[in-house]
Amino acid sequence: MLTTIQGTYSNGVVVLNEQPPTTKPVKVLITFTEETIANAEQQQPKKAGFGKGTFLNVAADFDAPLEDLKDYM
Repeated sequence: MLTTIQGTYSNGVVVLNEQPPTTKPVKVLITFTEETIANAEQQQPKKAGFGKGTFLNVAADFDAPLEDLKDYM
């Protein structure tokens, strides 16, 4: 089985972006691309609440049923 998982190599360490689909020891091939990451912080996951306050104008009837979907309700 071949599986591709993206990751980042920095200072002798490979950090994978997701968990591999196996827990057994398996052979691994690593291919290096010429792309570099400008800022290591770009790979850090965003913290909860990072977008707080970005939606300034939400209509008062945002949760109201839509007329176009009346036939489906």
